[in-house]
Amino acid sequence: MADPTPVLDDLRAESDELDRLVAELSPERWTLPTPAPGWTVAHQIAHLAWTDHSSALAVTDQDAFAREVEKALAAPGDFVDNGAREGAAKPPERLLADWRAGREALADALGAAPQGARFPWYGPPMSAASMATARLMETWAHGRDVADALGETPAPTDRLRHIVRLGVRTRNFAFGVHGLPTPFEEFRVELRGPSGAMWTYGPEDATDRVTGSALDFCLLVTQRAHRADLALRAEGPDADRWLDIAQAFAGPPGSGRKPKGAVR
Repeated sequence: MADPTPVLDDLRAESDELDRLVAELSPERWTLPTPAPGWTVAHQIAHLAWTDHSSALAVTDQDAFAREVEKALAAPGDFVDNGAREGAAKPPERLLADWRAGREALADALGAAPQGARFPWYGPPMSAASMATARLMETWAHGRDVADALGETPAPTDRLRHIVRLGVRTRNFAFGVHGLPTPFEEFRVELRGPSGAMWTYGPEDATDRVTGSALDFCLLVTQRAHRADLALRAEGPDADRWLDIAQAFAGPPGSGRKPKGAVR
């Protein structure tokens, strides 16, 4: 069974880095628009706080989480935006305090989870390590949106390895959610991490291959950049299709970002 401790440590580090970015913002800067249409900096942090709360419910109170799923099914197109909107309406200091308390409660719950336990989610059930990985992925992705709004460019770290692994593992999900047949063969994925290490997945002799930087791959699978703006190379028709549809997050296909210079 996967030990959640390493990814929990990296989740805390990723959250702390984003916290430092927003902790001293003026109230006006919390209202800056981010690349996500209709979402301000406050909406981004509110979404993370809301999802941390839902994740903690899934781990500690599955009956309460089931009620949250019912709400999501009743308003499938609105429940995420509604949660972000509600949180963004709070005063910044209250929102920040709620996010800090919620992410700590989730980390404690995941750290105390029984070995081998799996927890319900809006997609397939997840282990403690998988849930922590998903939270790290979202924290990093929404943190990129906040950084863009503030004119900052965070330096990538090797914490990206968790998002890379999640992006590779969700290949079949991406094909399925787009109604496409799942490729039978594994792909070879070779990505250069921020420290210079090469992260590889799949058989060396695979026909379909993806190569490039780990940062660009993470931007792709979180749909924070358009493929046209990333230095990723695909060999083989299935790998090429994957780079057009990849997503590491649960739910319906995202609309993604337009290429730089495209008319909005």
